[in-house]
Amino acid sequence: MVKHDGGGPAFASTLRTLGPGLAAAFAAVAVSLLVHALVPMLPAMTVAVVLGIAAVNLPGSSGWCQGPWRAGLNFAGKHLMRVGIVFLGLKLSLGDIMELGWTSVALVVAVVLLSFAGTYALGKLFRLESETSLLIATGFSICGASAIGAMAAVKGTKHEDTVLPVALVTLCGTLAIGALPLLMHPLGLSPLQFGQWVGAGVHDVGQVVATAQTAGSVALSAAVVIKLTRVVLLAPIVGVAGAMERRRHKNLASTGKFPPIIPLFVVGFLLLAALRSTGWLPELAIEGGALAQDIALGAALFGLGSSVHVRELLQTGLRATIMAMCAWVLIASLALGAVHLMTP
Repeated sequence: MVKHDGGGPAFASTLRTLGPGLAAAFAAVAVSLLVHALVPMLPAMTVAVVLGIAAVNLPGSSGWCQGPWRAGLNFAGKHLMRVGIVFLGLKLSLGDIMELGWTSVALVVAVVLLSFAGTYALGKLFRLESETSLLIATGFSICGASAIGAMAAVKGTKHEDTVLPVALVTLCGTLAIGALPLLMHPLGLSPLQFGQWVGAGVHDVGQVVATAQTAGSVALSAAVVIKLTRVVLLAPIVGVAGAMERRRHKNLASTGKFPPIIPLFVVGFLLLAALRSTGWLPELAIEGGALAQDIALGAALFGLGSSVHVRELLQTGLRATIMAMCAWVLIASLALGAVHLMTP
């Protein structure tokens, strides 16, 4: 609890420290949403990451990103990411997912689990650190940067160690927007099948929408429902990781604070998903939640992007980038196989 005699100065000091970076992040979100409105093929979240990367690598703004903006950008990358995950729950309707049928749901679950295991194995094959492999596997198999943020919370991962996985999931998801529509006709996919493929194989929700809408409303509807089925798996996978982390701490006889099995923001995500599934929420509240998620997640991704130094990434991240491209092909292949099983 903040004391009355010191709360004012403390709040003012915090605002001076965090304010400039947060203001820059929210300004970047506004630009990202405007760009998306003008060019729907460009997801706002992808634009936010790119703006962050540009800001820290261009001579005019790099000093601000590494100086007075840094504290606020780090705050956005960690805490606003969690706010965005909570509001992501409002996009989930369990009723829509159940309409897929148990066979399709089981196939989507299988794709997620095989993608997760395969991507983690590729990380080990390419000699990446175990935690980096885990974060990449989580982001690629479930829901991009949001999943990476949730897994990082239960693992106690440092903010700077999430930068490379977020950059890679953004890169591959952006490539999917351009590449997958070109493969629809050569692969002989109907709009429904294409939407199912995109929903099962593309990482971030915004990237799924941008990719699937190129094939029309049928493809978009199928893609979104299947993608949100993958998002539901965020909680159980993070919960399993949290339980394993607690067991590891106990085995090490740690005297420190144990990491949570399921972080509070993931509980919030589940509660909002349950609330959305009741059908009680008016459409205005759902749309407001979607806007809140865009603002919070966009600010977080700008903050994370502003930690990506391209020169260092090229020097240290080449092996991880090749691994991520292999994982992208693996997940797309698994998703395509599942689509043919869904619609024989």
